[in-house]
Amino acid sequence: MSVNRLATRLTAVGERHLKSGHPWLYDRAIERIKGSGKAGDLAIIFDRRKDKFIGIGLYDPDSPIRIKVLHQGGPVQVNDVFWANEVAKAKQGRAPLLANQSTNSYRLLNGENDGFPGLIADVYAQTLVIKIYSLIWAPHLNSILPALVSNSDASTVVLRLSRRVASAPQCPEAWSDGATLYGTLDQEEVQFKEHGVRLKANVLRGHKTGFFLDHRHNRKIVGELAKGKQVLDIFSYAGGFSAHAIVGGASLVTALDISEQALAVAQENIALNADTNNFQTLRGDVFEILPKLKRQQLQYDLIICDPPSFAKSAAEVPGALKAYRRLTNLCLSLVAPGGILLAASCSARVDSVTFYALQEDVLKASGRRFKQLQQTQHDIDHPATFKEGYYLKSAYYQLF
Repeated sequence: MSVNRLATRLTAVGERHLKSGHPWLYDRAIERIKGSGKAGDLAIIFDRRKDKFIGIGLYDPDSPIRIKVLHQGGPVQVNDVFWANEVAKAKQGRAPLLANQSTNSYRLLNGENDGFPGLIADVYAQTLVIKIYSLIWAPHLNSILPALVSNSDASTVVLRLSRRVASAPQCPEAWSDGATLYGTLDQEEVQFKEHGVRLKANVLRGHKTGFFLDHRHNRKIVGELAKGKQVLDIFSYAGGFSAHAIVGGASLVTALDISEQALAVAQENIALNADTNNFQTLRGDVFEILPKLKRQQLQYDLIICDPPSFAKSAAEVPGALKAYRRLTNLCLSLVAPGGILLAASCSARVDSVTFYALQEDVLKASGRRFKQLQQTQHDIDHPATFKEGYYLKSAYYQLF
């Protein structure tokens, strides 16, 4: 697929934005662009005054973020060598995590934060799953694939597409959600290790690439806290937190989720590591089930509350804050004296300062004494290099 080079000049504000290191250039930041580009064309950005190269990005005519920046600074050639170097750089950043042989699952490429805007690459043992969120990668994916295979030691590569990409008229014929790009996929559920705990991801039908790897460090902490405790895993999905808690020696783990399929996978993940005698599931709407548990006067020594994103847009932020406040209040009534609450958010629109302040406000209003044990954000394989790249925040509170 041919790629055009589009000479581009930015507005003064756009140029400052680029030089600040931000990876997004909106359409209003472009003063002039030569030619009518298609998705994936290279926007070559020149200095407004000195007419010299200052950056390069992928052109996206279908998005208000018109240019996704690949590089800012001196001249570069975007070719196979460029992509190979960028992938190798990302892999090197994961070295501390991969030095431990008890983990063989990680995010190799974290979108813009690793210089690959709109592209995610997750590794599950010998299976690499690529998730594409923009058609800008249509002309470039084949050039990147060899570097991804070599750096991940993958024997199989699976392609996942966002709904927007899959339904686009311009979507390449060779692309389909769940297509195998390299090797052979024997079964859609792939087993992997995470700090010694065995789990599995459905790489064809699971959310995102099949699993949520970003909470790996928090799951390890939960495993270390769980010995002898009764644990409630809220929004449990595939039971990652539950499995770590069981392996960590929890006396009883209850996984709560609205999806019957997710709870079935959670049951299977527990069975990969231990018998399921100390594990049970609850299916239903969290906001309906938690009040019922309160009326039953049930209490737990450790509660994990990790909801899905409540705010996909700025307009949804007020509703999200109300939901977080309500959730924390419900959880507090279920935490036993001396117990611990892990409150988490993956809503990028709700910044960490706001989220932590809300938690403290609810805790103080409850009248219970509490101590914040720690705060955590992204694991090492989910780097965040710009403001909008930060989304995950979690806090551990002990209540008395």
